[in-house]
Amino acid sequence: MEMRLIAAKMLSTCFGIGYFPVAPGTVTSIAAVLCYVFIPALHSPPILLSLVVLFTAAGIWAGTLMEEHFGSDPSIVTIDELAGQWLALVALPTGLLPLLLSFAFFRLFDIAKPGPVDAVQRLPGGWGIMADDILAGLLANLSVRGVLALLTVFHLPVSL
Repeated sequence: MEMRLIAAKMLSTCFGIGYFPVAPGTVTSIAAVLCYVFIPALHSPPILLSLVVLFTAAGIWAGTLMEEHFGSDPSIVTIDELAGQWLALVALPTGLLPLLLSFAFFRLFDIAKPGPVDAVQRLPGGWGIMADDILAGLLANLSVRGVLALLTVFHLPVSL
């Protein structure tokens, strides 16, 4: 097997998580949240944003190769969930509630694909694979901020 394809498989499947037999995207999102929880450096917005950009670029490259070999948006490609979930977590307050809301909103937007999230997934190759999850991550991040702001306005606790 060609070295480029081997590298693309390793990157795009998040080192094999994409082969999980049930809901590999959700499993990868959980793995992204766990990395965030247990790797304190990821709490730094510049570091996390840099990784989102790096993994997005890698995902565009690897996703394009994977589509050439496995067809349109193969389910084993989950690097998009990793990058999207991390974007959903960028610069949020610490605590269980923001973490859970981030995960829930990201999965909602990634699965339901409302309006523009659905539209950008039609971009060619790895661009489409990555774009919908990046947009879902951005919408999730903004949604969490909105919920936390409403909780604050109504003097409700924003941490669990």
